[in-house]
Amino acid sequence: MPALQTQPEMISLEQYEALPEDVRVEVFDGVAYNMASPSDDHQTISLELATALNSYVKNKKGACRVYHAPFDVKLSDNPLTIVQPDLMIVCDRNKLDGKRCNGAPDFIVEIVSPGNPSDDYIRKTYYYKNSGVREYWIVDPRRKIVTVNYFEKDIVNVQYSFDSIIKVNIYDDLFIDFSEIANMLIN
Repeated sequence: MPALQTQPEMISLEQYEALPEDVRVEVFDGVAYNMASPSDDHQTISLELATALNSYVKNKKGACRVYHAPFDVKLSDNPLTIVQPDLMIVCDRNKLDGKRCNGAPDFIVEIVSPGNPSDDYIRKTYYYKNSGVREYWIVDPRRKIVTVNYFEKDIVNVQYSFDSIIKVNIYDDLFIDFSEIANMLIN
């Protein structure tokens, strides 16, 4: 007879909010998962992309804003699902409550951690698509590939090398020259 599997402990929003500030977790269907610390390359990519995105968004002078981790996004109340994307653009300010974004951002970038790539490629792709994220990029420093998922137009898993110029599809005229970012990387 097989051994009984113990059920993971479910976490409530109140328990999540009571966690110490130095504890970084994401919650999927009520189960908390620890997050790895970012590498040098992860930080470089995040900073360079955030700078390019923020510069563009500021110049547009619209409602959209760029946010970077750690900043909570509550995708669902029941079961509780809270993520901390590496970068995001939120255009509906009604989703912001001073603590987090409640609902799907318009654009998300996740930079793959070497310890758990399936989290970004499988789990988060599923949650982001089903919660209404318009566009989701997966940046993989190890493979030197950017995977673009433009859910709004059902364009998924389009891969670009780190020497590509990549269009941010939620805008008509925003392109990221990834070779400029790749030249900044240590590895």
